Amino acid sequence: MSLWVDKYRPCSLGRLDYHKEQAAQLRNLVQCGDFPHLLVYGPSGAGKKTRIMCILRELYGAGVEKLRIEHQTITTPSKKKIEISTIASNYHLEVNPSDAGNSDRVVIQEMLKTVAQSQQLETNSQRDFKVVLLTEVDKLTKDAQHALRRTMEKYMSTCRLILCCNSTSKVIPPIRSRCLAVRVPAPSIEDICHVLSTVCKKEGLNLPPQLAHRLAEKSCRNLRKALLMCEACRVQQYPFTADQEIPETDWEVYLRETANAIVSEQTPQRLLEVRGRLYELLTHCIPPEIIMKACKEESRSCDIV
Repeated sequence: MSLWVDKYRPCSLGRLDYHKEQAAQLRNLVQCGDFPHLLVYGPSGAGKKTRIMCILRELYGAGVEKLRIEHQTITTPSKKKIEISTIASNYHLEVNPSDAGNSDRVVIQEMLKTVAQSQQLETNSQRDFKVVLLTEVDKLTKDAQHALRRTMEKYMSTCRLILCCNSTSKVIPPIRSRCLAVRVPAPSIEDICHVLSTVCKKEGLNLPPQLAHRLAEKSCRNLRKALLMCEACRVQQYPFTADQEIPETDWEVYLRETANAIVSEQTPQRLLEVRGRLYELLTHCIPPEIIMKACKEESRSCDIV
């Protein structure tokens, strides 16, 4: 049983629920024949990855959905071995080079070299190039980005890159200038309400418009988060009510308690306690930038007696 966010993910550009004008432009781009490198950016939960997969399906057909997880070992010049997990089809390869830390430069060079020099398994494909999807490009080191710039020029004839990130501010200008930038804005509150209502209707559920609006606002225009919260509400209580409580994630509750602890007392003992709580969040893979941003916002609104 899959989550709603995966179960109802659109698989073609024509089925996207919002930014339809952009979807039409992307379809024209694919059909024109001269497909460039792409730099797809926008906030988390806006639909970047969904649109990228729709582009790949438009390029190669349904074969890109036959995915397999592969584990590769890459040896650095210093003989250090790096384990990298990738998601691949016969037509594309998806990898997050920033998982390799400071060795991301070697990962990029080896991955692109391997893909560019390999032949497609299905020779009846209408495209004579494969696609490499690199995620979290804005987290790459500067060395890795310069290596990426050199490599994308070298293998242009047999390989196209789709780069995905939240912001282009940390992507070096030489890479930005070699890619067609595609900004995916966050969906509006009305867009999210429409998607939530459509998904609930497909599930045979009646979602009150007031609850849909509250979910959209609480998600901060993050469609993925809104769908997950809506499904959590379904597990918690059905039939839905307009004023029912929207469940929070454990880490959000934990972070709010941490913010209260920071504001209520400033002592060496409390500092050690807060540091331990922050380490706990990091060990559960909550990104540091999200922790600091949420901690700042919670500190402004925490209750002080």
